[in-house]
Amino acid sequence: MRRGIGVIGCGNIAPIYLSNLARFPVTPVVALADLDEEKAKHRAAEFGIGRVLSVEGLLAEPEVDLVLNLTVPHSHAEIALAALRAGKHVYSEKPLAVEREQGERIIQEARDRGLTVGCAPDTFLGGSHQLCRRLIDQGRIGRPIAAQAFMMCHGHEGWHPSPAFYYEVGGGPLFDMGPYYLTALVNLLGPVASVSGSAGISFPERTITSEPKLGKVIPVETPTHISAVLEFESGAIVGLTTSFDVWHHGMPHIEVYGSEGSLRVPDPNGFGGDVWLRRHDDPEWCLVTPAEPRFMENARGVGVLDQVEAIAEGREPRASGALGMHVLDAMSAILESADAGHKLALTHRTNRPSPL
Repeated sequence: MRRGIGVIGCGNIAPIYLSNLARFPVTPVVALADLDEEKAKHRAAEFGIGRVLSVEGLLAEPEVDLVLNLTVPHSHAEIALAALRAGKHVYSEKPLAVEREQGERIIQEARDRGLTVGCAPDTFLGGSHQLCRRLIDQGRIGRPIAAQAFMMCHGHEGWHPSPAFYYEVGGGPLFDMGPYYLTALVNLLGPVASVSGSAGISFPERTITSEPKLGKVIPVETPTHISAVLEFESGAIVGLTTSFDVWHHGMPHIEVYGSEGSLRVPDPNGFGGDVWLRRHDDPEWCLVTPAEPRFMENARGVGVLDQVEAIAEGREPRASGALGMHVLDAMSAILESADAGHKLALTHRTNRPSPL
C-alpha cells in the first residue's frame, strides 16, 4: 500500500503537510519541486528529504506514485493535469481549480487513465467534525432543516507576505475559504442541489501593511463580500456568507438547525474545536466531546493518507476529486447567480463522504 509522494509547491502550507505525512509509513515524501529551487532545497533540508527535482523531473520520477499539488490556485489545474498525464495520482490543495471547465478536465483525465484525484480540504475528517457528523446521523437534532455559515474577516493584506492573489480572479473569500465551509456542509448535509447569490466589491483597492511588500497597492478583481442561499438535495436550506470586508462580527462558524434541536459546529478550517448541542427540551447548550478523540490537531495530510488507503482498497477517497468538483461547481454557480440575478442548479453531483 506504500505510495511514494512527490510534492510540487514548497510555500507556506507545505511544512504542515511534510510534518504530518512523515508520521505515516505509507506516505513517504520522496521528492520536492518548486519553481524557486532554493525554497525546495530549504524545505528538503528542514524535513530531511533527499531529492529536489525540477517539476518535469519529479513528474518523470518512477518512485513518485502520487503528486501532492501545493501550488498557488491558478496553477492547480495545470499541475494536476500534467501529473495525471504522467501516470500519477493527484491530491491538490483547495480549490480543485479556479474554473469549472478546468476541474472537469481533471476529473475526465483521471477517469480516462484509471487514476484517482483527491482534493483539500480534509479538515472535515477531523475529530470534531466527525463528531458533528455522528450526532446528525444519530438523529440527535432530528431532521436537518436549515443552517447558517459565516466566514468574515478584513482580508489578508495585514499579515500575509504576498497577499495579491487573494484579490485576483479565482481568489476572494469564496474561493479561498469557501471550500472549508462547503465541504463541511456537504459532509453534514449531503450534496447541494442549487444556489443563489449576491456579491460585491466593497473596497476597489487594498494596501499591504505587512512585510516584505509594505505599502504596495493591490487592485481588487473579484468579489470580496458574497452572500448565498444553498438548497441541498436533502431539503435543507443554508445561508452562507464569506467576506474580506468585515472588521468585527459575533456570528458562529456554522450552526445546523434540525426538527429536534440545534448543533453548533466549530471552525471548518480546523480539525478540532468545541461542539455544542442543544435539543428542543434542553435548558442550555451542552458541550459534547468525542469518546475517542482522533485528528483533533492540525492534521492536514490525513486526506492524502485516506487516498493512499482508498487506492489500495479500490474505493473513492473521502476527500475526493468528485467532492472538490462539486464544491467548485457550487462556488462558480454562486458567483454566476450573482451576475445573472436568479437561482442556478448545480451540474456536478457528489456522494456524501462516508464517515471516518
